Amino acid sequence: MAGAGATLAGVDADGLRRRCLARTGAVEEYPFGPETAVFKVHGKIFAISRLGGEPLEVSLKCEPELAEQLRASYPAVRPGYHLNKRHWNTVTLDGSVPDGAVEDMLEDSYDLIVAKLPRKVRRELRWDGEES
Repeated sequence: MAGAGATLAGVDADGLRRRCLARTGAVEEYPFGPETAVFKVHGKIFAISRLGGEPLEVSLKCEPELAEQLRASYPAVRPGYHLNKRHWNTVTLDGSVPDGAVEDMLEDSYDLIVAKLPRKVRRELRWDGEES
């Protein structure tokens, strides 16, 4: 593994937390109890993880067609646990999914959420993923 937090798929809970909180405006909350970290931007969830879980897993929002492709490509990616299975994937961070792919999934999840926020909020976040 490269430097602490530099990779995601083989990283520990602290590394996952750092990667999620590195997103502009991201906060960590525990609305479902002390075991489940929920990462939000402007009140909207983009990642959920039981950080003390073995194996470490993270649930991420995803475009439905891409979600299916990722599930077909990686056994460690499956429909979101206790979430809308069309729009969420749960990824087991056991090193079997390339780090870049996991980082892309995290970025895509964040971007899907921010893209739906009001324009004023997107500007405040200095989000540049805007396509409209």
